[in-house]
Amino acid sequence: MIDNILLGLNNVLLLPNILAILVGTVLGLFVGAMPGLSATMAIALLLPLTFGLAPETGISMLASLYLAAMYGGSIAAILLRTPGTPAAAATVVDGYPLAMAGKAGKALGVSLTASFIGGVISAIALMTIAPTLGMLVLEFGPVELFAVAVLGITIIASLSQGSTIRGLFAGALGLLVAMVGMDVTTGTPRFTYGVMNLFEGVPFTVALIGLFSIPQAIRLIQSDADMGKLVSKVSDRMLPTLAEFRHLLPNIVRSSGIGVMTGLVPGAGGDTACWFAYNEAKRFSKHKEKFGTGFIDGIAAPEAANNAVVGGALVPTIALGIPGSSSTAVLMGALMVHGILPGPTLMTEYAGVTYTLIWAVFFANFALLGIGLAFTRLSVYVTQIPNKIIAPVIIVLCVIGSFAINNSVFDVGLMLIFGIVGYIFDRLKIPTAPMVLGLILGNMLDGSLHQSLLISDGSFMIFLESPISAVLLAIAAWSIIQNTPAGKWPAAALRRLFRRKQTD
Repeated sequence: MIDNILLGLNNVLLLPNILAILVGTVLGLFVGAMPGLSATMAIALLLPLTFGLAPETGISMLASLYLAAMYGGSIAAILLRTPGTPAAAATVVDGYPLAMAGKAGKALGVSLTASFIGGVISAIALMTIAPTLGMLVLEFGPVELFAVAVLGITIIASLSQGSTIRGLFAGALGLLVAMVGMDVTTGTPRFTYGVMNLFEGVPFTVALIGLFSIPQAIRLIQSDADMGKLVSKVSDRMLPTLAEFRHLLPNIVRSSGIGVMTGLVPGAGGDTACWFAYNEAKRFSKHKEKFGTGFIDGIAAPEAANNAVVGGALVPTIALGIPGSSSTAVLMGALMVHGILPGPTLMTEYAGVTYTLIWAVFFANFALLGIGLAFTRLSVYVTQIPNKIIAPVIIVLCVIGSFAINNSVFDVGLMLIFGIVGYIFDRLKIPTAPMVLGLILGNMLDGSLHQSLLISDGSFMIFLESPISAVLLAIAAWSIIQNTPAGKWPAAALRRLFRRKQTD
């Protein structure tokens, strides 16, 4: 194993591979910062360019693009309240308010630092314990995936700022929209009303662009003051101070762990991990009321998690041939194009390419930190453009991004419909985040529930017979109880008892 690690290190330090990492990082930052352009789309578009390259070089470029796009998505999320990638959706909640408070530099610096640490942790995990972590994926069948989805849905209550009822309504609506399309088990169309374009379901990225971007463009048009007057330059320190870094480090490490473990589960990518990490950061924080107001903890958690997903998602991809996300599925296709078959033999028969890929993920984080600092400073100047110019540009990018996903005008119309829904939500003070979470988890919940009940002949006891599922469902139940008066009473009673002892 040591020989293979050294072989990969020697390969990645070759000049063509270093240049590939740098080029991939720049492209990833650009793609991530553009609303609607996902890492998966970029990897797919660049895949033909790698045909003439050595496998190690081509895979290194695509892997670094994947990693950089995860951070790049936070730039538009923080500056324009428009997530560049689905994985940056949670960053909007605290990143944008902090930017509007005149601290765009701090928001972007915290995001970059958390992304760097999360990426390094995931690369180390991928390199050292990939075989062991890969075995965990074999334990996650439909039953366990259902429990993961249920656990994720319990996050909706904590994401609902203000009225919990409104948050639950938004989450339920998201789950309902996720049911549109062909039933994964029976193949029966649901809620399609004869529209062929809906048979494959509502494209998540199209819905995300509409819900976040169009309402923001409308707000910019309606706003009297230009956003650029607030965040026209980075006047504050970008990188966190030592005190801030010490405060954020436990949160970043915990969120990175969540990202790695979420990445191991096929289909649960950065868009799921960011909300899990955000919820846990809020749950562990002593200042829960600050979340949603521009709190740096709310930026660090999702950014560390979505970059840590990269390493986690690559584990089942290279160890078992099971893509952990849509982006790693395209990367797996890139390996196959070069005559390399992903699977258990990848780390032995193709050790040179495999460990070069792992080292490329590691070094791409350092390229991200260096290039990201320069790129981020330049990106802040986007906010100097008047709102009346930014708003139409956002709408044009939304149209281009939603059309480019499937080359479909129908998707553009669908995006505009979700934009109207998002604007109505904004006017009625209904949070958008729970609806996004419902969209993310809906398909996983639906498919895994059907498969589990087929396995058990309709018995729901199967969810308690699996130890992993039982533990996850117990955590979900406790999360629900915590948000009820019954769950809050014991904690309140303990606080009163503690205060009474202090006064005595």
